[in-house]
Amino acid sequence: MPDYHVKFETVTVGGTDYQIRSLLDLQQYSDPLGEAELAGISSASWSLFGRIWPSARVLARAMDSFDLTGKRILEIGAGLALASLVIHRRAGNMTVSDWHPLSQAFLKENLLLNKLGPLKYKTGNWEIENPELGQFDLIIGSDVLYERQQPNQLAAFINRHAATSAQVIIVDPDRGNRVDFCRQMADLGYGYTSRRADLFIENGEPYKGRFLTFDRQ
Repeated sequence: MPDYHVKFETVTVGGTDYQIRSLLDLQQYSDPLGEAELAGISSASWSLFGRIWPSARVLARAMDSFDLTGKRILEIGAGLALASLVIHRRAGNMTVSDWHPLSQAFLKENLLLNKLGPLKYKTGNWEIENPELGQFDLIIGSDVLYERQQPNQLAAFINRHAATSAQVIIVDPDRGNRVDFCRQMADLGYGYTSRRADLFIENGEPYKGRFLTFDRQ
């Protein structure tokens, strides 16, 4: 038995219900083998992967109708990978990445809960080279700019794994680090647009944030 507690919740995206196994609360820490510590994940941030955050709901809703034709797609910092489940249900060419040691295990459980087949998963540490990950036509993420060092790390990571012609879509809850991230992406040659997200997410809760879209031709 794991030494952390979980719950099961129903998350609706585009009228479709997804059954999600998540952490019961965020006041938990379990790293018996030292895997999280080795990956640089502190006890304070250990549990953050295990919740469906509002920005993840916004991204998942956008991916429910997004044109996936011919695209290799990567979700970065995926956590519970709600957007990836939505794309996978639509038969998109999807790869999930995260650096939390439990992210893949939770993904496998949630695929089973939703009667979905296997989904590609790769460990994605933004600080180091990930040569086996490859390159992608569409890179997506939600609420991935909550620490000061992340804009530089994430921009470099995206640039390594973006195809020659690529699009990047980040849903950000108006965190201050987005300004630096957008500057870093512009310096790498990406065009940039921003638009406000809807004021409410699908479950009726208010949301304040925006879509950051970057294109490289």
